[in-house]
Amino acid sequence: MKKTSMALGSGGARGLAHIGILRALQDSGDYQISSIAGSSIGALVGGLYAAGKMDDYADWVSELSLGEIWKLLDFSYSRVGLFKGDRIMDRLAELVGDTQIDDLNMPFSAVATDIQKREEVWITQGSMFEAIRASIAIPGFFTPVRRNGRLLVDGGLLSPLPMTPLLYHDAEFNVVVSLNGNAHQPEPKKPVPDEADPQDEPSNKLLQWFQQTRQSLGFENESQSNSNSVVDIFAQSVEAMQDRIARYQLAAFEPDLLIEVPVDACGILDFHRGKEMIDLGYELTLEALKNKG
Repeated sequence: MKKTSMALGSGGARGLAHIGILRALQDSGDYQISSIAGSSIGALVGGLYAAGKMDDYADWVSELSLGEIWKLLDFSYSRVGLFKGDRIMDRLAELVGDTQIDDLNMPFSAVATDIQKREEVWITQGSMFEAIRASIAIPGFFTPVRRNGRLLVDGGLLSPLPMTPLLYHDAEFNVVVSLNGNAHQPEPKKPVPDEADPQDEPSNKLLQWFQQTRQSLGFENESQSNSNSVVDIFAQSVEAMQDRIARYQLAAFEPDLLIEVPVDACGILDFHRGKEMIDLGYELTLEALKNKG
């Protein structure tokens, strides 16, 4: 088995494909994943894998509905981010516990961005959840994290493909996963909204408000070509920036295996499509391994 180092990229809900990719490499029997570097969602999935808790997370996220996702988003009522992210992190803590990076059985790096110094930051020690929380702090959505005097936000801003840490990992084989691959997937079907219990009037009102809010922000059209929606404009802006940076990163670092998840596989906030993304990641990995020969 080849000692394999993974670089798991950023890209919102498409990053759930990382789960299927890691499973496919493991199931092949040819690769021993010995170290991981992750940016944003890549840090989340990679950290859980390194802690031996990825399957628990996969089971949970595969069952998430739109309504359940909404309940996890806690408004911050501040000027630095729409959501605090505490509910999501609390839920993850229930699933995997407060793991320390130092106690993992493999090197792990969560990549974040120091927004004030405009520097890429590798978090390789301390609380894994603090590291993940910093790496997924999308500016404008989640409040930044203060750590060791730094103000940290999403790692994908400066490093959508966290490949540089792999240079310091003792591995025979390097795998890089990009979540901004060429669009070639057929247009996905519009998700069917969850139905609330008709006897539960508060739930019905919450669901109606939730759906109206999604529509006003453009969430309902996030996975489709609606250039006028707030979310779509934000997503396309981030993806354009990350695609350009990723091209430079790949020009400087040629991995042994590159797995690309199509940018149109799902919207960056479509976390209710977890099972679909996990299956896609598995299939793409089998295809990439076959093509490599």
